Amino acid sequence: MTDLVLYDTAARQKRAFVPLDENRVTMYVCGPTVYSTAHIGNFRPAITFDVLFRVLRHHYGEDQVVYARNITDVDDKINAAAASEGVDISVITDRYAKVYREDSAALNILRPSLEPAATAHMDEMGALIKTLVDDGFAYAAEGHVLFDVTAYEDYGKLSGRSQDDLMAGARVEVAPYKKNPSDFVLWKPSEPGDPVWDSPFGPGRPGWHLECSAMIKKQLGETIDIHGGGADLVFPHHENEIAQSTCAHGGKTLANYWMHNGFLSIDAEKMSKSLGNFVKPNELLEAGIKGETIRYAMLTGHYRAPLDWNDTLIERSQKSLDRLYGVLRRLKAVDATHAQPTEAVMKALNDDLNTPKALAALFEIAGRANKADTRDAQAQAKGELLAAGRLLGLFETDPDAWFGLESLSEDEKAEIDDLLAQRAEARKAKDFARADAIRDELTAKGVQAEDGPEGTTWRMKG
Repeated sequence: MTDLVLYDTAARQKRAFVPLDENRVTMYVCGPTVYSTAHIGNFRPAITFDVLFRVLRHHYGEDQVVYARNITDVDDKINAAAASEGVDISVITDRYAKVYREDSAALNILRPSLEPAATAHMDEMGALIKTLVDDGFAYAAEGHVLFDVTAYEDYGKLSGRSQDDLMAGARVEVAPYKKNPSDFVLWKPSEPGDPVWDSPFGPGRPGWHLECSAMIKKQLGETIDIHGGGADLVFPHHENEIAQSTCAHGGKTLANYWMHNGFLSIDAEKMSKSLGNFVKPNELLEAGIKGETIRYAMLTGHYRAPLDWNDTLIERSQKSLDRLYGVLRRLKAVDATHAQPTEAVMKALNDDLNTPKALAALFEIAGRANKADTRDAQAQAKGELLAAGRLLGLFETDPDAWFGLESLSEDEKAEIDDLLAQRAEARKAKDFARADAIRDELTAKGVQAEDGPEGTTWRMKG
């Protein structure tokens, strides 16, 4: 048993994490619907559960963790995009799945163990629906197959909604073929011109909620350790997944831990495509913002808390990474000791992925690295910093490349480093005239220097 503790949405409290099988720890996260380029808010769950994936692999071993993040490639918006271009839906889904993977790589997000696509699981969906109909949990009506929420007494438990509340809160206009206002679609007829799949219930396409249940069973099993996603998926998506999977699998629990990340807002308003207030990773990257800076910014807030996306957040994150990369650059000639993440880093991440505390712990290591007066102490600190970075998905860039120094020769970099060292000595000796003269010389060379607690970092002006 590890010290890992996770907040379980279903239990409404933190729980010690105990997997069903330590040799096969399973996690499923709802992935992108690939009809357009994902915005930065869509990557908050991807980064959150990437950190958890890394932490789980640290505890149990890389080969013992199976992480599935699906691709939703059946959707009304996909159909609309395909129709507008006059192409098959696969043209749209392949294009935007590729973009999503490229953006993910730029943000240092590991590829999941499995990446199942909904369209590859039509047989499994049909079998699941048949079981639900045969066992009395679902019914056919006017070309649709619907789940009967009254047949599952725990419906609403994950989101804390009672059956009475759900019925009272239903929209005034309810489809006439529904037995209950909250009944949800498992299978429905396709609109003219939209993709169609054959099924025992007539030609059509699956309901959104059904897809994940079928993929989870096929790829991971009837009961998994962790199911994750954004807070907006608690109801109805995850509530419906639980209902259909539990009823289809003889009452077995779908997931032992349910985890949900908070919203990303922009100017204090929820970021969404429907509101048009969103930014895309590739736009930020094209503007010169590094993918690792975007990732760091995401990690500055606890994953369950809301996070506001703004220029100040990006600037602070860039400066923080500059300070840490500055330490790594000064220790570039030191071979890092093979080290484990420090106790402070692990304590933070084991406490429900407290990334803000883990980031703070990085600066404690950086401070020790700066004060280290022996090669061994420097090597140890560097190793600890890199080990922590691997868990957080940071420090994957060469320090010289981080500061844009690839075009300079080693002699040129050494000359500038020497000038900065002279300037630091002059300031220490209170010879400010000499310090200012050196700074003027550096400025003339196009050097942009930034003083900080971990020392001075520099880059060439763009």
